[in-house]
Amino acid sequence: MTDNVVIVLSCGTDNPNRSTRALFLAMAAHQAGKNVSVFLLDDGVNIAMQGIAENIRAATGDSADDHLSYLQANNVPILVCTPCARYRKVTEENMIEGARMATGAELINLSCNGAVISL
Repeated sequence: MTDNVVIVLSCGTDNPNRSTRALFLAMAAHQAGKNVSVFLLDDGVNIAMQGIAENIRAATGDSADDHLSYLQANNVPILVCTPCARYRKVTEENMIEGARMATGAELINLSCNGAVISL
């Protein structure tokens, strides 16, 4: 069994339940002592933009921003698919603290060395 967990999130404001759940699972994995990385791709890259997560809530009332703030405070890597971000006008200048551009090769390497949860 691995202690590495990769949360792959491909939706953003278009699916607040899945977006919030993905960030919650990343937080829960970190709290359980796992080495966690979050990889945002497709519309999920929008969550890396400053101010976006503040407006995402699951039907249960959970706030994506609360979970994201926890991840940031605990230095959990938030990796943003570079071509997906460029297409959606997400730039390093408008991204949240702790997020960085990443490549598909990085996702593959992380995935080969950990458990993957994709939402």
